[in-house]
Amino acid sequence: MQDREYEERVDDLFNAIEDGIDEIEANIDVDSSVGMLTVEFPNGSSVILSRQIANHEVWVAAKSGGYHLAFNDDQWFCRTSNENLSTLLDRVFAEQLGKAVSSFNLSR
Repeated sequence: MQDREYEERVDDLFNAIEDGIDEIEANIDVDSSVGMLTVEFPNGSSVILSRQIANHEVWVAAKSGGYHLAFNDDQWFCRTSNENLSTLLDRVFAEQLGKAVSSFNLSR
């Protein structure tokens, strides 16, 4: 994948994540800045997603750990947790909110 295609995929991905967050009934703040998406929860915890252009990955930092995801077979996938990004975000958001979340469908 070329850098331009990677950038477009991540832009689309971050927009889809923001749309998914809008569906969650909680007071969640989202800050989008250069290369990062910071999600702050009512309890003061946060999840940070960052684009890693050099290796074409998306990194997720959460209370439960750090995750590196690569694009493979039309989805972002983490080899260490064996989860796609949708499943990973549902899990870490639920852990940090204290309630079940199933707002992410990020197959592309």
